Amino acid sequence: MTKGWGRPFEDPIRIGDRVLVTLLDAGEYIAALPKKEHTAPEWQAAMEALLLVVERDGPTMFARIGVLRALNRHYVPEFNPKGKEPHWGRRKLKRDQ
Repeated sequence: MTKGWGRPFEDPIRIGDRVLVTLLDAGEYIAALPKKEHTAPEWQAAMEALLLVVERDGPTMFARIGVLRALNRHYVPEFNPKGKEPHWGRRKLKRDQ
């Protein structure tokens, strides 16, 4: 089993045409970001997660989650207030059909 920065993610991270396969790939990607983006709290947390996984031999999933959260930091899910319609009160019996 590979240790350190050479450890692969269980599921590679795709960013456009680029694919981050190992922890080193993710670290280099973060290091190459423009300074303004690199200093964002989400990217700093992703780098901390990478370092913890590498230094403490933790699960690579933690680092993957950190990178994905930083990549998707501007995504705001839309809230649908209508949601799913409740089924009660609409049930029809076979005899009523």
